[in-house]
Amino acid sequence: MDETQEQSGRDRDPEGRARSARPRDGLGRPLPYGADGVARQPEGVVRTPDETLREAQRLLDAGMPFHAHEVFEDAWKSGPEAERALWRGLAQLAVGLTHAARGNASGGATLLLRGAGGIEAYAGERPYGIDVTGLVSWARELADRIGRRPEPVPAAASAPRLSG
Repeated sequence: MDETQEQSGRDRDPEGRARSARPRDGLGRPLPYGADGVARQPEGVVRTPDETLREAQRLLDAGMPFHAHEVFEDAWKSGPEAERALWRGLAQLAVGLTHAARGNASGGATLLLRGAGGIEAYAGERPYGIDVTGLVSWARELADRIGRRPEPVPAAASAPRLSG
């Protein structure tokens, strides 16, 4: 625990913003200080849409949807206004899968359906080759499945293909 964390009771980044320094597992769950965790995604990285999709797919395939969500969040926050709903919806799908993999069926289903609704308007466009129609179907099917059987799903085996 560093001096800043000890004084305030919360981790802070160099600018004084609250930032948890605890290591995290592959699903983004905090681990005890000093435990081995997975490398965190750096925040605020500006990537091209193709780079965003490649990195997010790599993380989804590795069973790390929480980390994929952070990649989508960067695109949502740095991209053009006209695309923010797309990237936000993709981030919500990744967080929905995160919750489903953690065993939070209710939260997972809610976010999967919210994300599907957020990207559905892009279905006719296939922006950047994203299989929006396939993702919407995947999200609704997974939400239905975890609603019927509320048990954790394997993140990597349940991950969608972003392009197809």
